[in-house]
Amino acid sequence: MKYLTEYRNPELVKHYIAEIGKIITKPWNIMEICGGQTHSLVKNGLLDLLPKEVRMIHGPGCPVCVTPISLIDKAIELLKQGVIVCSFGDMIRVPGSTKSLLQAKADGGDLRILYSPLEAVNIAVANPDKEVVFFAVGFETTAPSNALSVIHAHKLGLNNYSILVSHVLVPPAMEAILSDEFCTIDAFLAAGHVCTIMGLDEYHPIAEKYKIPLVVTGFEPADLVQGIYHAVLQLENGDYFVDNQYKRMVKPEGNLKAKEVIYDVFEIGEQEWRGIGKIPESGFVMTEKYKKYDANKKFSIEVSHSEKDKNCIAGEILKGIKKPHECPEFGKNCKPSNPLGAPMVSSEGACAAYYHYSI
Repeated sequence: MKYLTEYRNPELVKHYIAEIGKIITKPWNIMEICGGQTHSLVKNGLLDLLPKEVRMIHGPGCPVCVTPISLIDKAIELLKQGVIVCSFGDMIRVPGSTKSLLQAKADGGDLRILYSPLEAVNIAVANPDKEVVFFAVGFETTAPSNALSVIHAHKLGLNNYSILVSHVLVPPAMEAILSDEFCTIDAFLAAGHVCTIMGLDEYHPIAEKYKIPLVVTGFEPADLVQGIYHAVLQLENGDYFVDNQYKRMVKPEGNLKAKEVIYDVFEIGEQEWRGIGKIPESGFVMTEKYKKYDANKKFSIEVSHSEKDKNCIAGEILKGIKKPHECPEFGKNCKPSNPLGAPMVSSEGACAAYYHYSI
């Protein structure tokens, strides 16, 4: 398959790993932002193939993992109130403070698992006497489709559709990590899918301000080792700039039509990140124009202070401070079948990657 199989070529992977070995002279810490990149690194055994001087640190780029507990509790409360709650499948087993969405469904809640938010709009059309809420979770990548669902509902004149928003943005998270006094990151692999939507403009100031290399990569094995090679090359040369190594997908300006849709429905505001806390200007919130479709305002749901499991170190894992196998509960009391934290649930979570592919 064009643009896929050639990036899984073992000989190409070996070539780049050999080239990294030729140029590296000292240890470097490189953080891959996206959970999809983490899974590919672990699944394909790349962490074991890289030179020992390259230490990959797994970042917070798993949208399901950083969705705050309080928002999951709000979705569960909506189910209790008889609202039809729609969600992508990877959200349903993420623990809230007392239960998950799946457990709330078992208790009688009307939870619908969908592949597109536009399906939720159709459900609202088919159930005019019921409130329908779509749990809109994700980074910039999923924002256009969630925004389109609101625009579509508005055009149809629907009054029974709204979205519960937890959209987080990558650049502010990178700055929060770099501003931490314990940060040891030397370079970033940026998330190719996010850059496909948003472009590169937001990343140049970060590279310049923190004097840190930032390489945009894809998700296949050759993509990743190529990105690591170019990150190491910058580090060894004392350079720091944004290097787009995912040009088959990413344009410098991003997807202009997608961004137009996003900024029609959303504006930038403060967002809470599970395990990290509140980060200013790090999420999308609904604009005044579409406030009637904001489930947070429509239902005014109050939930008690939500606490995570005290034995879960998901926050430290999301910040790249610790690796999954350093958690005392990993593979014991915390497994995909009984997760204590979101990184063990999500298809992009670091804990799930280590559980499935490295034990």
